[in-house]
Formats: sequence, C-alpha cells, structure tokens
Amino acid sequence: MAEHGKTAHSRKAAARKTASKSTRKTTVKKASSARRKSSPRKASAKRWSQRVTKESDALDLRHGVFKLTNPKKIAASLKRSAERSSRRKTGAYRSALSMLTFYINRAGRTLPKTQRDRLQRAKTELKRQFGRGE
Repeated sequence: MAEHGKTAHSRKAAARKTASKSTRKTTVKKASSARRKSSPRKASAKRWSQRVTKESDALDLRHGVFKLTNPKKIAASLKRSAERSSRRKTGAYRSALSMLTFYINRAGRTLPKTQRDRLQRAKTELKRQFGRGE
C-alpha cells in the first residue's frame, strides 16, 4: 500500500513538472513576442515625420530647402513648391507655412538656434511674398 501511495505521488509530481515546463514555454513565447511588438513601434515612431512628409497631401518640396542659408530663398522655394503642387488641399500660402512650421516643430531641440532663427525669418518673408501683413 505504501508503494501505491508513492506511485500516485510521483505521478502527480511528474504531471506538475510537465505542466510547469509547458507553462514556461508559453511564458517565454509571450515575452519574446512582446519584445518583438515593441521594437517596430519605436522604429515607426522615429520615422513618423518622414512618412508624413512623403505620403501626406502636402507639398513636393525641393531637396534641402530648409538647409538654405538665405531666408528669402527658403520662402521663395516654399512659395514656388506650394503654387506648383498638385497634392495640396488648401491654399498655397497655408500649405507653405504649414510645411515650414512642421519642419521647425519636428526638429525640436535638435535644431540649432541659428537655423531656427533663419527659419523664423523665412516665415516672415513668406508672409511678405504672399502679400499677407508685415
């Protein structure tokens, strides 16, 4: 009888071990899949503004327009792009100003002060070129 109790006990222990192994495998799979899910979110978050610039109905901008050194040239390029664009939904002035503001806001703190000031002057120049105030 003692052997019978021992055998039943060992079967229960074996069943627990098997159950814990399958639970562990499931846990490991869940953890690894959770890790995989978080990575693409970070990658897509980094490229969000790039995707918006390429795919939105905004403007077809000249490459490097925001790196120009003269605010008048930046404003003129934005105006030209806005007037020629077939992708915009609003007026040319509003689209050009929106793209300039979008660039400034997305750059955030990484935008050097000199370039930020130059882009702010380009905003004023853009208003002047479109005949709106100032």
